[in-house]
Amino acid sequence: MAEPRTGDLPYQAGEGWIQIQVRVQPRASRNGVAGVVEGALRVHLTAPPVEGKANRALQRFLAQLLGIARRDVEIVAGETSRSKRVRIHGITSEGLAKLVEQTRDG
Repeated sequence: MAEPRTGDLPYQAGEGWIQIQVRVQPRASRNGVAGVVEGALRVHLTAPPVEGKANRALQRFLAQLLGIARRDVEIVAGETSRSKRVRIHGITSEGLAKLVEQTRDG
């Protein structure tokens, strides 16, 4: 069975959460979402990839973007990698679709 998709972004859903792949570009000139590339949400962060700073910045950035608490953004795999699996609590597939659509609009 195929994973559900929002645009080009596949995701897994559970009760009260959605899980997506994220590809992080640390030490970027500014924070932002660069769209969906190869099935992962590409996120640019100014934070360096040392001592968990980029992970915390990713949690803060996604929480702010989605209007949820930082504790609701959980990195479940890839803490030391640029490719991460992120579980986001408290959003629906419609909320995820809105996020993906925002990345296309600018």
